[in-house]
Amino acid sequence: MLERLNFIENKYEELSIKISDPQVMADQKEWQKLCKENAELEEIVTKYREYKKAQQELEDNKEMLKEETDREMKEMEQEEIKRLTEVIEESENDLRVLLLPKDPNDDKNVFVEIRAGAGGEEAALFAANLTRMYTRYAERQAWNIETMSINATDIGGFKEIVFMVKGKGAYSRLKYESGTHRVQRVPDTESSGRIHTSTATVAVLPEVDDVDVVINPNDIRIDVFRASGHGGQCVNTTDSAVRITHLPTGLVVSCQDEKSQLKNKEKGMKVLKSRLYERAEKERSASIAEDRKSQVGTGDRSERIRTYNYPQGRVTDHRIGLTLYKLDSFLDGNIDEIIDALITADQAEKMKEMGND
Repeated sequence: MLERLNFIENKYEELSIKISDPQVMADQKEWQKLCKENAELEEIVTKYREYKKAQQELEDNKEMLKEETDREMKEMEQEEIKRLTEVIEESENDLRVLLLPKDPNDDKNVFVEIRAGAGGEEAALFAANLTRMYTRYAERQAWNIETMSINATDIGGFKEIVFMVKGKGAYSRLKYESGTHRVQRVPDTESSGRIHTSTATVAVLPEVDDVDVVINPNDIRIDVFRASGHGGQCVNTTDSAVRITHLPTGLVVSCQDEKSQLKNKEKGMKVLKSRLYERAEKERSASIAEDRKSQVGTGDRSERIRTYNYPQGRVTDHRIGLTLYKLDSFLDGNIDEIIDALITADQAEKMKEMGND
């Protein structure tokens, strides 16, 4: 680990010198690339230097303790040695986490797709609850939300909604939300008070660059149609809505949020590229041995990841066995506690895998 850290620190110093060079600065594209690389190393270098400083202070204190004769001063030195030892242990753990392979998609914007599953109208209402939960969470993170397409029901539910979340680290936080979410509650329409179980599926896809996915224009068919509002109410009188079909895979994307056909097409192509990217990533990860997969979850939509139980006011994440009795707060967007726990579990699994290599 120390060899890797020394290498990273040397590279960071080299990059710091390069980005200050006027000749390098003249090439803006190259300079920005080097600045980005330098910034990515800064956190780990800062932590490593804190670690080395604590190590040096520990050695100095041990030497001073050997020479100290005053009892009170000895006790102070021992307390300081104990504190520094704890700081070093904590820094070592932090450095191990920082050395884990970084997901290249972590800093990307994301598309969130929520679809009503089993449960009819109740499932559509639950999909709307989840949409509000993620919207409130995005607001707390100062992220922006842009709706791509929506298929609403007459009583305020969503059969399907696709929206984009724009903000730093959006994918790194939301990627654990992919899967089947289950709700247990008494529907408003249920007169006998029986608890119903409904589901909604969530897919979180990173926004991809044009270089990540190239689509042959001959592989797509674009149909236009008239956009409609809630319950079939007409939004406008032009054929502005767009349906894009990717012929080789059969993937279909519809977008009708904008009044401009061109803008709907641009949005639809973004969503299509992200779905194709997700498909390619799944095919790639499927080739990885079963014991190498993260125990936190594969991100597959068919995997049941969480239950929201209204009568008991609890939310349970089945991947890590964590239950919180704060359902109202959770549905209001306070989901960090479970996301942090999932990230910690994921990191622990990755460290375990690195240890087995």
